[in-house]
Amino acid sequence: MEPTKVQSEGGLNVTLTIRLLMHGKEVGSIIGKKGETVKKMREESGARINISEGNCPERIVTITGPTDAIFKAFAMIAYKFEEDIINSMSNSPATSKPPVTLRLVVPASQCGSLIGKGGSKIKEMRESTGAQVQVAGDMLPNSTERAVTISGTPEAIIQCVKQICVVMLESPPKGATIPYRPKPASTPVIFSGGQVRAEPLAASAANLSLLLQHQPLPAYTIQGQYAIPHPDLTKLHQLAMQQTPFTPLGQTTPAFPGLDASPPASTHELTIPNDLIGCIIGRQGTKINEIRQMSGAQIKIANAMEGSSERQITITGTPANISLAQYLINARFRDVAAMWNDPSSMSTS
Repeated sequence: MEPTKVQSEGGLNVTLTIRLLMHGKEVGSIIGKKGETVKKMREESGARINISEGNCPERIVTITGPTDAIFKAFAMIAYKFEEDIINSMSNSPATSKPPVTLRLVVPASQCGSLIGKGGSKIKEMRESTGAQVQVAGDMLPNSTERAVTISGTPEAIIQCVKQICVVMLESPPKGATIPYRPKPASTPVIFSGGQVRAEPLAASAANLSLLLQHQPLPAYTIQGQYAIPHPDLTKLHQLAMQQTPFTPLGQTTPAFPGLDASPPASTHELTIPNDLIGCIIGRQGTKINEIRQMSGAQIKIANAMEGSSERQITITGTPANISLAQYLINARFRDVAAMWNDPSSMSTS
């Protein structure tokens, strides 16, 4: 897509929200002395710029507003980072100027559109803007979001962000997004291999409760006869605060040094109508495997019984694992109900 066409998208006054992942030092640069820099960015761009709270090595910077305002905010951030690089080079023997780098946090369901068939879209973005663009292969811990890293000159980054915004507008997120929340320095960093650093139990339980908060799920009636209730998030929150550590992705027993294994595994059973089981399993088992990985629970689906219109789902794990699995199953029902309300999206499920 030509940059001129992308620029014209900005005139549509479409409101977008873009999330950036920044290190503490980068955030300090954006805030400035007594908050003067971020105040100036807000006033001159017209975008809302919010910075996540907490004593975390990483912070989320959320930029919301019409597309033109977002592009202005990104330009100011990119030029500020370039200024920081130039200042740091004055005290360094380095002769070549490193590129400006920004990390976007994007729902995993939109990453396929950013990459394009056979990598065609990401290649086009690289070639037309001169920026380097990388989409992380793994989701960020305890979320359904991925990091998209853009590096290059401020001008290249601005053009690249414009193209990414157009793709995100044309391909909205599919299904529920569990946002990435950076963890405080005292809580564990979970790596893709499942290694984990020890943390206080209360903080671990709070991580699950954070994951379960702010996820309003309306009740949906599917096909007019099966009411799929939403989970009671207040109860899930209370349950999370009572439980010992939240299991890392894909790991059934947490590796906390000096602690016994997690609470005894328990079992919970759900009954699902036959005609809805497919939406839980997904194409070639993709959805059920995703739910297993994210919740850390074992999930077994019984074979169809002759004469029965229902199937039994057995969830095994710690109470926290089970709660998260139930939440994700309910979220899946919500997604399918939304698709049925919009039949044009059915083919992409």
